[in-house]
Amino acid sequence: MSSGVYERSGVKLHYRVSGEGPPMVLVHGLSGSGRWWRRNLPALTQHHRVYSLDLSGYGAARRQRALSVRESAALIASWLEAEDLHNITLIGHSMGGHICIRVAAGYPQRIQNLVLVCASGLLKASAYRTALNLPRALITGRKRFVPRILTDALLAGPLNLWRSASDLLKDSVLDCLPQITARTLVVWGERDALVPLPLGKLLAESIPGAHLTVIPHAGHVVMVDAPEPFNAAVLNFVDGPQASG
Repeated sequence: MSSGVYERSGVKLHYRVSGEGPPMVLVHGLSGSGRWWRRNLPALTQHHRVYSLDLSGYGAARRQRALSVRESAALIASWLEAEDLHNITLIGHSMGGHICIRVAAGYPQRIQNLVLVCASGLLKASAYRTALNLPRALITGRKRFVPRILTDALLAGPLNLWRSASDLLKDSVLDCLPQITARTLVVWGERDALVPLPLGKLLAESIPGAHLTVIPHAGHVVMVDAPEPFNAAVLNFVDGPQASG
């Protein structure tokens, strides 16, 4: 595994690269980091060159100001151009899915497949009410992952978390969903307490040709709660049944 940093206008995007094959880009959610995909990388890197991003304000980029959804989308699009990546499978979780929607709608020429994992783009709630659901979200998810969630949240800091949460709750993607031309898979945890399943169904219905996969018993961090079904769903969608194992 190698790592890199892309900088534009003084803002840095950190990423790790592993595997070989068609490009796959992973974008983490609010309070997360690229390490949230570690249970998925062994399967995904068998078929793809996988880029795991750390957004500004998070993970390895935690010393920076967190960007808005639209600013993050523009930075990622600029990085994709700098890396000259094409026919990309773009995968985003929660806030990362929200950002990926903006990337796919605004820069369709580079995105072949879009995978939205419990994406936040249609969530309508106050930041305070969303925060109240966090304990329930921790309870419904994999308990052994709680230390990683808390560690990454502490590293990001309350100001970045509040800035990101406030911005994403104000940015509805409903108007840009019909513009998405990439093949789209929407993946949701059946027990998601932060972004409820009905929003996943609405998201899938609003994107032309999108497919919805619901993973039983999984919570909001579905790729951690149920990595094997998640990996199989993604690889089956992107590469066909022979790749999912």
